[in-house]
Amino acid sequence: MASSKRAETKNAQNKKPGMFAQMKQVYKMTRESDPNIGWIMLLAALATLLVFLLIGILLHNWITFLLIGIPFAVLVAVMILSRRAEKAAFAQIDGQTGASGAAMSTLRRGWIVDQQPAAVNPRTQDVVFRAVGRPGIVLVTEGPTKRVAQLVNKEKATLRRIAPNVPVHVINAGNGEGQTPMKEVTRKMNKLENKLTQQEVQAVNSRITSLGNQNLPMPKGVDPMRMRPDRKGMRGR
Repeated sequence: MASSKRAETKNAQNKKPGMFAQMKQVYKMTRESDPNIGWIMLLAALATLLVFLLIGILLHNWITFLLIGIPFAVLVAVMILSRRAEKAAFAQIDGQTGASGAAMSTLRRGWIVDQQPAAVNPRTQDVVFRAVGRPGIVLVTEGPTKRVAQLVNKEKATLRRIAPNVPVHVINAGNGEGQTPMKEVTRKMNKLENKLTQQEVQAVNSRITSLGNQNLPMPKGVDPMRMRPDRKGMRGR
């Protein structure tokens, strides 16, 4: 009996929260930095319903259009929550060590992001994260641009030996002069011109993993896997 209860307790702990529980968590997290999110969602949903209602009145079938408008109103509210939640998540992690890794973990298909930093300076806590995608290899830095340049140059030299013909892009994340704000890092990465096929992306990543992985420890700060926004929860799926 005791072992059975322990097994049930363990299964309950390992069980992922459902859709509504995820939505609730995302809403609470967003409300901490955006107290008006509830009113904004409500007004957006009501405005959407009003549009469908007016169309229904004009077509002399307001009941049908009102029923059709309800799921659209919910969808609009969820979309607003999704955008505000992502903004709130970036605001919470901005300035913390490992924040760029958390931002990169929200990238969609086509990117392979290393959860561990590619290079770390233990003394200054400067960090370089790496991702491989169709534009090539992207290095995202944390720390003053001039100071972190030494880490970047060392990583570039390693990559030239491993993948000599693959473009390497550098994005200096931060709020200083010439740096890219954390919330715009992934947008900037997605705007880079594609140079590789998806098969080449996999091949380059495999080569880097097999020859260039140094298994560097994650510096104290943000855990990318714990801080990234839950997209499924925000989408209501």
